[in-house]
Amino acid sequence: MAASVRFQIHPSSGVPIYRQIIDQVHALVAGGKLRPGDLLPSVRTVARAADVNPMTVSKAYSQLESAGVVERVRGQGMRVLAPADRPAPKRRRAEFRDLLAAALHRGRQLGLDDDQIQAEVDDLLAAHDAATAEQTANR
Repeated sequence: MAASVRFQIHPSSGVPIYRQIIDQVHALVAGGKLRPGDLLPSVRTVARAADVNPMTVSKAYSQLESAGVVERVRGQGMRVLAPADRPAPKRRRAEFRDLLAAALHRGRQLGLDDDQIQAEVDDLLAAHDAATAEQTANR
């Protein structure tokens, strides 16, 4: 079964695009949005949708395969494997906290104050909630 996955690529984030794809797949698996047996979108589909080089997507998929997150299935693409030990909720929160710490650090480097950073977080949460509600309504 194919999962409906759309990667959010941010070229100016400072995080390499292949790493953004890897991180998002890990997060989707950990959060249960990608389940064992789900197929990732094809390299060409992701490359076209995100306007990135197909080799970038292929690199991400190869690293995910090496890490045992997905397996290549001839004629079908990359299938999500059942994780041997899915990260515990505390570990997921710690990983998320590390990401937030890096974003906070970058915000400070850009000269943003606490109120500006909080406003951006609030805006992102509202936009995410709206997009999720729209996706749910379109199913």
